Amino acid sequence: MATQLKKKWARRLRVKRSVRGKISGTPERPRLSVYRSNKHIYAQLIDDLAGHTLAAASSLEEGVDTSAKPVEVSKIVGQRLAERAREAGIERAVFDRNGYRYHGRVRALAEGAREGGLQF
Repeated sequence: MATQLKKKWARRLRVKRSVRGKISGTPERPRLSVYRSNKHIYAQLIDDLAGHTLAAASSLEEGVDTSAKPVEVSKIVGQRLAERAREAGIERAVFDRNGYRYHGRVRALAEGAREGGLQF
């Protein structure tokens, strides 16, 4: 079982490095990075040139109903991130799925951000 988890983890890191080699965030078009744990999901807009996080949202914040289905929670987090991005004057971003498949919670977060007005 442990070797199976190591393979899965190693695959994600390999894909993550491949994706990060191709994309980078700028102040005008920051990178929307997603991190998914077993219980929570986190997203942040990052300016890679300056090394700063411009906006962030997660399922740990107050007001996020964690008793709802995880996909619904992810969509709410995406909408909150888009709202904070608008407040910071950001309209466009580059999506960094961080080695995760574009499926389930990651996809729901992206769709929530799009509904909130963020363009990828």
